[in-house]
Amino acid sequence: MIPRRGAWAAAGALLVILAGACRGQSRDASESTVLARLVDSLRVPVERAAGLTFKTPPRSALRSREQVRAYLIGKLDEELPPERMRGLEAAYRLFGLLPDTLELRKLLLDLYAEQVAGYYDPDSATLFGVAGADRAQLRLVLAHEMVHALQGQYLPLDSILESTSNNDRLTAAQSVLEGQATLASIEVLTPGQGVTRTPQFWEMYRDQVRQQQSAMPVFARAPLVVREALIFPYLDGAEFMHWWRTSGPKDTLPYGPRMPVSTEQILHPERYARRDEPVPLAFAPADSGIVYEDVLGENEIRVLLATLAGSDEVQTVVPIGWGGDRYRVYDTPGGPALVWYVVWDDQGSADRFVRSAGPGLRHTARAGYRAELDATTIGGRPATRYALAPVGWRRWGAVPEVR
Repeated sequence: MIPRRGAWAAAGALLVILAGACRGQSRDASESTVLARLVDSLRVPVERAAGLTFKTPPRSALRSREQVRAYLIGKLDEELPPERMRGLEAAYRLFGLLPDTLELRKLLLDLYAEQVAGYYDPDSATLFGVAGADRAQLRLVLAHEMVHALQGQYLPLDSILESTSNNDRLTAAQSVLEGQATLASIEVLTPGQGVTRTPQFWEMYRDQVRQQQSAMPVFARAPLVVREALIFPYLDGAEFMHWWRTSGPKDTLPYGPRMPVSTEQILHPERYARRDEPVPLAFAPADSGIVYEDVLGENEIRVLLATLAGSDEVQTVVPIGWGGDRYRVYDTPGGPALVWYVVWDDQGSADRFVRSAGPGLRHTARAGYRAELDATTIGGRPATRYALAPVGWRRWGAVPEVR
């Protein structure tokens, strides 16, 4: 869906799903000491749970809520400068995932402020705690963020999180990082209990996280696509990492060339195991008037299907047969235009998508716009092409193609 580093989770570790909102102001200078002691007390349990050892002791520092907000603003503007923000908003408005009146930048900052109680900054390799945060809450946050600090000593986090050409692949990588941190932090906080070993735990955990998040005012009123973007790496990433521990290769982690490359692989580990990789699609590089371009991927298509159905619940159990996709937004005199191609595993998957999404995609309430959803083939594989553009768009006669 939306770039993990540049949008919902600046630096990949700022939104801790179980953390809750920050509370109060700095009470005294001893908070820095408390923070350092918490980090020190958690070091060995975190190493044990993550299966990694700190090469150097983790650093920590305290930040006021005002300093945190300034940091978040800087990260957001760095990763989503105005032109990219404009393209991102245009794309998801055309998909019907964001209302036209929503100010995305403001929503993101409000979400950050509501949820951040601590974070790991890979640029400075430092763990930051928010002054005034509840101590028990801070321990939970640190148990999670210290795993990111460990990851930063073994992985090039910046290069992993900087890619913006394929958000689905980026989300998959983010899911490994957040999933490992979530799974390890649960084990740190419930030592020796083995709570993650039963299927009942994961069902209860999902319900608990969603209930906790729905109690947060900003999160609760955010569009479905935003809420799912926030939750997916933590919930589905943790389940993938649980699968890796129980069924994946032993004595290793899904890092480097083993990193999953799609949300389909995260959602359905059996497809990861059999190396079911996406079909790469590309528009003509010399095209003009390009505003934005990216990949939805299976999880974001599921969000789209739920939105079209008027549902607030995203179904993730059965694979949809996604093979690969790519969309592009063009600037036109009459407004932005969207062209989206999806390659499917088989004709049955393509037909099911057209039956379920066709009525909603082919109808548009946008004044002066025209929508088309057509069956096609790409490289001999069944595919669909969706176009939504002003009626007078000069390229309706030759809609841009992918190869």
